[in-house]
Amino acid sequence: MFTMKKTFVLFTLVCLALLANAQELQPTDNDALLKVSVMDDKNTPMASEKVSFESEKTKKVYGGTTDANGKFDILIPKGCIYDVKYRQFTSDAAYGKKVNVPTTTDLLTFNYVIRVSLPKTYTLNNVFFDTGLSTLRKESNKELDELFDFMSHQKNLVIEVAGYTDNVGNDADNLKLSQARAESVRSYLVKKGIGADRIQAKGYGSADPVASNDTPQGKQQNRRTEIHILKS
Repeated sequence: MFTMKKTFVLFTLVCLALLANAQELQPTDNDALLKVSVMDDKNTPMASEKVSFESEKTKKVYGGTTDANGKFDILIPKGCIYDVKYRQFTSDAAYGKKVNVPTTTDLLTFNYVIRVSLPKTYTLNNVFFDTGLSTLRKESNKELDELFDFMSHQKNLVIEVAGYTDNVGNDADNLKLSQARAESVRSYLVKKGIGADRIQAKGYGSADPVASNDTPQGKQQNRRTEIHILKS
């Protein structure tokens, strides 16, 4: 009886392996097989990364999302040059080397590797607060949700949320306000499920301006929230 059960389990495993192999994509007469890999600058696979390939001729977009091993396979038509786009950090779009798939009767397979180098500092351009307050406005949710999604898949990522103000008002008040705003962003991410030990919050007040405070536009640029990557 034990032998029959063992044989049945073995037979099931063999069938599952054959089924997995049968479902693997293969190049065809009309389509090339593109095997995509996405890794960071330490050669660590990056999961849940979306990569798109847009045909310059037809403008049709083909794409996929990487698995836990940072990989996916896709079939794309021959006889096209493809523009490649992927997400570098939250909503930032980056562009990879174009893919030129010739017209041929040969069965074609390409390996396409993307290496993502994360910036040390990233400005959250769409995080908003009311004047003089630290309460996040609803328009901020989209950008912060993208940051949450990114951190959810990059398990080793540790960040500092850095708050900045313009030079209006006294230094002590600006420092206090910038700290409160940084804490609000941190609280949002923690409530969504990111570990509190992965996010630091620090207010810098009006320090380190990125533009002149002599114009309204410059002051707006200086009122910003930055992400400093401490560990990736």
